[in-house]
Amino acid sequence: MSRKDAPPPFLAGVLLDQPDLLVVDSDDADEVKDKVGQSFKPHQFELLRSPEDLHSRLHQFALGKLSLHRLKYGGEVSVDPDKLEDFFLVQMPLAGSAEISCDSDTILTSAQTGVIISPTQRLRMRYHPDCDQLMLRIDRAELEQLCSRYLGHPLKQPLTFSNAFDWRGLPAWHYALEYIIRIQKEAPESLHERLILQQLEELLIATLLSQQPHNYSDQLAQDGRALAPRHVKRVEEYIDAHAHETLTPSQLAEIAGVSLRTLYSGFHEFRQTGPMEYLRSVRLQRVRENLLAPDNTLSVTEAAMKWGFSHMGRFSQAYQQLYGEKPSETLRKAQA
Repeated sequence: MSRKDAPPPFLAGVLLDQPDLLVVDSDDADEVKDKVGQSFKPHQFELLRSPEDLHSRLHQFALGKLSLHRLKYGGEVSVDPDKLEDFFLVQMPLAGSAEISCDSDTILTSAQTGVIISPTQRLRMRYHPDCDQLMLRIDRAELEQLCSRYLGHPLKQPLTFSNAFDWRGLPAWHYALEYIIRIQKEAPESLHERLILQQLEELLIATLLSQQPHNYSDQLAQDGRALAPRHVKRVEEYIDAHAHETLTPSQLAEIAGVSLRTLYSGFHEFRQTGPMEYLRSVRLQRVRENLLAPDNTLSVTEAAMKWGFSHMGRFSQAYQQLYGEKPSETLRKAQA
């Protein structure tokens, strides 16, 4: 390995010197597949060379709705999880290489180039025997909710990052990652403090949103320069509090204290959507929250009706467009 490709000193032995973080250390393919599947998701796993070549290890620690992993298969393997669905995955090789196919895009990862995989992308991965990497798993709902909060409105489409990730060339990401790793190793008790944990989660997510291109990058940059007028914020706040009620454009204009034309132009200029589209996005988000709730007893139809959706076909289409899965799939996974 060249000096250029060598990992930074703080990453060279990260997680390896903490036996309590070891999840699996095995040359049994079935055991490796099972343990890795529990940490991420069930998947198809194929050895591409002799089983004698396999010796895998996985270390990990949780950080709220995020988790950091270090994985080396030690053999030539193919991993096919289909779509990640519930989480984003950041892969940062410390050594070796892999071929990561996201939809029609194939990224050749190395010590200089990582990859970010979004939940709705069709994923296939081939790891070479020398591939040793850090992997950051980020809960989809957590990341998308934080992005929505920064934007000031619900997401209209699933959040999707550019795949190739120059993680070694982004100082802000590099230092944020180092900060988290040092806290975990040198002050692990602090991770049990809720306020500290939330700040650390947001640090990594905000850094990723600001440093890596995605389909909302332009809006985030624009919203940072121009604040929406008060009448737009007033309607957003009202919709957030009354999304379960019957609301019309004229009612919202009256609440805002402006004309209907001014209300629509304000939303389109500062939110790139209309007030009724904003209402629909909020309602879709509330339906998803209901379906994912641990104590949920509502069916898909009941949840949709609760939040004002009367046409199940259009509701299901809008939900799938926003979240990349049918509402019935969300409910099935929540009940699994």
